[in-house]
Formats: sequence, structure tokens, C-alpha cells
Amino acid sequence: MRKEMNKISTVALLFFVCLSSFAQEVDKKEKEKALRSSTNYTWDANKALSEDNFIAAEVDYRKAISKSSDNSAAPYNLGNAYYKNETYNEAFGRFKEAGEVSTSKADKHKAYHNMGNVFMKRKDYAKAVETYKEALRNDPSDEETRYNLALAKELLKKDQDENKQDQDDKDKDKDDKEENKDQDQKDEGDNEDKKDQGEDGDKGDEGDKDEEKKDQNKDGEGDNEADQKKKPEQGEGDNEQNQQQPKPNQLSKQQVENLLRAMQNAEKKVQDKIDAKKVKGAKIKTEKDW
Repeated sequence: MRKEMNKISTVALLFFVCLSSFAQEVDKKEKEKALRSSTNYTWDANKALSEDNFIAAEVDYRKAISKSSDNSAAPYNLGNAYYKNETYNEAFGRFKEAGEVSTSKADKHKAYHNMGNVFMKRKDYAKAVETYKEALRNDPSDEETRYNLALAKELLKKDQDENKQDQDDKDKDKDDKEENKDQDQKDEGDNEDKKDQGEDGDKGDEGDKDEEKKDQNKDGEGDNEADQKKKPEQGEGDNEQNQQQPKPNQLSKQQVENLLRAMQNAEKKVQDKIDAKKVKGAKIKTEKDW
């Protein structure tokens, strides 16, 4: 009985082993078939790309990628197509995909090298340095990758120096602003003190002037009254003198009277002469002696 059970167990085990091997063989054949189909789409895409038919090439590359994940050439070539069209985000995604599915170091090196080129286009030199290093780990003999790594390091150092200088300038501007702010506050406080001192001084001067005016007014009240009484008299005398004194090119009252008197005398003399002539020339009427 036990022998029969052992035989059954052995047969079952062999059956499962055979079934597993068969499934693996089928899966392997399916993968090989899918890879062949993916490769064919890749060739078609390469042909379309060589004829500058980017749309057809993109379609075939995507079909190739969907057919088999083992085909690292399809995403790598599609990444190159995107890179030439300056679609760097899409290109980076395809290069990364190619690097992840690649099984050979040569394919991984190419994928990471081109990822570094994308970072250089983005001017992200720090990531470019790290990506070129990863490419060289897979192929230390590639001189182009080594040159790109040296260039990325130089540009990264230049950026770091410029950023440091910019930060120093910002810090200096900030310190200058703080210093100017403190100085402005100090000047404002000094101006307030001067203003207060000026107001107190002005009030004192105004008080002294007011007191001085009051004293002068008290001392000069009598003089002002006397002056006010005298002013009308002085004004009357001035008016009489002004009336007596003739204005320029104008005869005085006395001169006018003398002139009139002289004219009357001259007129009288003329009249007297006329009357005398009339007397001499008049006919004398004689009465007849009858």
C-alpha cells in the first residue's frame, strides 16, 4: 500500500514538473514571438524616421514598446527622435525606460549618456554629472562621456560660483538696507529733537518780543499822545505854507494882483489918450451973432 502511494506521489510530482516546464517553454516562446514582432516594428520606425516621417516613426516605436518590454532599442530610438525635435521631457522618459529594461552594459551606457545630455540641455549640471558617472560605470572607456562629464563639472562649478556671488550680493544689499534703515531712524529722531528745541526757542523769542513791545508801549504812551496833539497843528502850518508857495510855472496870488493892477493902469492911460484926441478934434459950434 505504501509502495503504491509512493508511486502515485512520484508520478504527480513528475507531472507537475513537466507541466511547469511546458508552461515556461510556452511563455518563452511567446516572449520570443513578441520580441520578434517588437523588433519588426522598430525596424519600420527606423525606416520612417530616416525618411523624415516622424509621425509614422513615433507610432511604430510605440507599437514596438507595447509588444515587448525586452526591446530596449525601441524606447532608446524613440528618445533620440524626441531629442532631435527638442522635446526633451519626452526624450528623457524614453531614455530612462531604455536604461531600466536594458540587460547589457553597452545599452545601459548609451541610455545614461543620453540622459546626461538631456540634463545638460536643461542646464541641470549637477544631475548631468551624476548621470554621466553612471554611464561611465557601464563603459569606462567611452571618451565622449568622459568629456561631457568634465564639461558638466566645469559648468556646475561656474554656476555655484555665480550663485555664491549672487547670494553675497543679496546679503550685502540686505545689510545695506538694514544699515540705511537704522540711519534713517536715527536721523528722524535727531530731526524730532531739533524740531522740539526749535519750537521751544521760537516760543521764548516770541515771549521776549511781546514783553519788549509791551514795555515800549507803556513807556511811549505820553509821547504818542503829545505827538498826536501836535500833528494837526504841524499839518495846518504845512497846508498854509503849501498854499502860499506857488507851484512850478504858476504865479503867486500877489504876482497876479500886481499884474492886474499894471494892466488896469495901462488900460487907463490908453483910454485917457483916446479921450484927449477926441477933445482936440471936436468941432466947436459957434453961435451966430444976430
